[in-house]
Amino acid sequence: MIPAPLRLRLDGDALVFNWRTLAAMSGPAACGAAAKADGYGLGAREVVRRLAGAGCRDFFVATWNEALALADLGVAVSVLHGVREEDLPAALAAQTVRPVLNTVQQIRRWREAGGGACDVMVDTGMNRLGIRPEDVAAGLLDGLAVETLMSHLACADEDVPLNAAQRERFAALAGRTAAKRMSLANSAGIALGADYAFDLTRPGISLYGGVQAPAFAERIRQVVFPQVQLLQRRLVPAGQSVGYNATWTAPADTEVGIVNLGYADGYLRCFSDTGVAWAGDIELPVIGRVSMDLTALDMSGAPDLAEGDWVTIDYGLPRTAARSGLSQYELITGLGARFDRLWE
Repeated sequence: MIPAPLRLRLDGDALVFNWRTLAAMSGPAACGAAAKADGYGLGAREVVRRLAGAGCRDFFVATWNEALALADLGVAVSVLHGVREEDLPAALAAQTVRPVLNTVQQIRRWREAGGGACDVMVDTGMNRLGIRPEDVAAGLLDGLAVETLMSHLACADEDVPLNAAQRERFAALAGRTAAKRMSLANSAGIALGADYAFDLTRPGISLYGGVQAPAFAERIRQVVFPQVQLLQRRLVPAGQSVGYNATWTAPADTEVGIVNLGYADGYLRCFSDTGVAWAGDIELPVIGRVSMDLTALDMSGAPDLAEGDWVTIDYGLPRTAARSGLSQYELITGLGARFDRLWE
C-alpha cells in the first residue's frame, strides 16, 4: 500500500482517558460506548479493542453489518436499529450481539422467531425510534428476555424542561418489565447528573473529543488530529488570486502552500478563508476557496516548510464547530476514506 498524502493521527490514550472520565462521571452506573458509523469515522475495531482493554463492556452500533464486523472481538454489542426480516438469520446466530427492539413489529418478529436476549428502546419524547411507554405498561414485553430497557434524550445538551420530562417518563417504567438494566444518558446526558445515569450510560461523541456540555470543557481530550502533506510551495505576486472564483487576492507577495485536502475528504467549503493549519506553533491560515482535493495555506510565517512536509489541520471539535457552523458530529464522521488512520 502506498502511504496517503493525508492522515488522521489518532490518540488512543486520549480515547481511553475520555472513556474513563465519562465512566467516573457515570457514578455507579456502567459506562458503555457508541461505536456506530465505524467508530464515528475513526475505525470501530480499533476503538472497541482499546476501550474493551480499558474495561468497557457494552458497545452500541446502528446496523447488523456494523455489529458482525466486531463479532470476533468477543464483546457485547447492541444493534440500535433493531431487527428487520433480513437481519433475522444473522441475529439468531449471533453469540454476543443483541437487537434493540424499537417497534411492535420488531418485538413480534423476535418473539415468533424464538429470539433470546434483547434490548428494547422506549420513546419518552424524542419521537424517533422506540415503543410507547403505554405499550410497556400494557405488557408488550412480557416474556421477553430483556437485558436493557433504554430511551434516548432529545435535548441533553440544552437546559430545557424536556430533559426532566423524559427522565420522569423513563423512571416510571422501573419494575414494569423484567429488564436487568435501564439506560437513558448519552454523552451530554451524563453531564445532567446522577438522576439520568440509571444502570448504564451510552456516551458517543465525547469519547472522540466532543464537548457537549460545560462540565466536559476541561475534562475531554482531543482524539483526532488531521495531518496533510504539502504538495507545492509557490510565491503568489501581489494582486494575483488563488483558487476557484478568485476569492482571495494577495495583498503583497505571499508564500502559498497547496495541501492534499478538500471537501471530498470532509474538509468542507465552509473552511474557505476561515480554517487554520499549524506547523508546530506557527499558524497557517486557509486562503481562498477549499476545492475537492486541494486547499491553499498562507505560508508566510513558515519559511522552512518544503514540498513533502506535513502540517496539522486545526480540528479541535468544539472550536472547529464554532468556526464552521457544523456540528461536532458532522465534523468527525465526515472525515473521508482517503485519510490513513494511524493510532498512537
